[in-house]
Order: sequence, then structure tokens, then C-alpha cells
Amino acid sequence: MTLPQFRSLPWTVRVESPEWRDGARRVLNVVIASLGLLLAFVPMLVIALLIKLTSRGPVLFAQQRVGLDRRAAGHAGGNWRRHADHGGLTFTMYKFRTMHMDDGRSGTREVWATPDDPRVTNIGRVLRKLRLDELPQLWNVLVGDMNIVGPRPEQPTIFAALREQIKEYSVRQRVLPGITGWAQVNRAYDSSVDDVREKLNYDLEYIRQRSALEDLKIMFRTPAVMLGRRGGW
Repeated sequence: MTLPQFRSLPWTVRVESPEWRDGARRVLNVVIASLGLLLAFVPMLVIALLIKLTSRGPVLFAQQRVGLDRRAAGHAGGNWRRHADHGGLTFTMYKFRTMHMDDGRSGTREVWATPDDPRVTNIGRVLRKLRLDELPQLWNVLVGDMNIVGPRPEQPTIFAALREQIKEYSVRQRVLPGITGWAQVNRAYDSSVDDVREKLNYDLEYIRQRSALEDLKIMFRTPAVMLGRRGGW
């Protein structure tokens, strides 16, 4: 399939929006996340049980990710200071655990998963293909760390490396990260820096055009990606 080609966007993309729009988008995200957790409650219980019965370790996988950079986003508190510059506020992101814990590394190593990754469990492989491992991030949306739609949050060490290699990469942090996004419905998981560059075009296009309506369009496209098992491993 031929992917759409976006215009090259300047790294100084502005994302300022009226406070009422940010407030409306926040209400939309809270409502959808709440409904999502309610509707997915039983499936999530079944997933948790399957994970617990088939492999050793916790049901949930918690990992630090880089989120919104308030210094560049035009939000209140933009003069906030960090002891370490991670490129944005770090937060704990939750997923269903999809990897073995046998070697003690699957919860700590900051590396991308690969197709046929031996660390992935049998149940985890299904969850990743259908992207059901992301469901616990609805909680991250409720507490304000993420939106339903936005650029995917990256791990701090990987983020630092990508920021050095791709000049425009930090622009992604001017909006809240998301569970799904324009890049996610068009591209597979990252496995190389070239993949990141391709996805960045989609992320910057989303940031430039973002609105509640665009978010809804991406949300409606996401189930087809999940059910079609496109882009996950």
C-alpha cells in the first residue's frame, strides 16, 4: 500500500489553542476513557487471568515514558523545572505484560521489541498483534498523563538517542502522548530509526491539524487496525 506523503513541516510547529478547546478535548478524553474501561472491564479481567495462568510475573507492566513538555507546549506551568531534562514530564505508563520475566530483563531494558521476539509470551503475542496490551493505558488517560489520541510516548533512553539523531523529534512532546494516533493507524511498530522518521511525518501532521473531530476520526479507524492485526508484533 502506498503511504500518503506529507509536506515537510518546520520543527517550530506551534500548537497553541484556546483554553476552551483544550478543556473540551480533556472532557472528551475522560468520557471515552471511562466508557472504555467500563466496556473493557470483563475482557481485561479475562486477559489478566490468562496472563497470570500462563507465565510467571505480574499482570501489569509499568514503565517510565516521556510525556508532555510543558516548557514548549504553552501550558500553564511552562516555567516548570526538571532536575533532569528528559524532554518532557516522565510518567509511569501501564500495559498488560506480554514478555517473560525469567531473565529479569524484560521489565528494565529499554529496547524495541522485534517480530518473533523470544521474550514475548504466547498470550503476549496475541495481545500485541491485537494491541490489547494497551488497554490499561485508559487509566493513564483518566489521570491526565495521556490522551486517547496523540504521538506514542517513548522510553527515556530511546527518546534521548532519537532526539540526538532527529532534529524535529522533540516537537512530538508539545502535545500529550496517546494510546493511538495518526502514525499508529498508518504504520507498524518501530524497529529502526528510519521507521521513526516515517512516523514522525504523521505525528507532525497530526499536531498541525489536531482537533476533537480529527481525534474522533482516528479513534474510529483504530479498531479496524486492531482487528486487522496490522502493524503489531
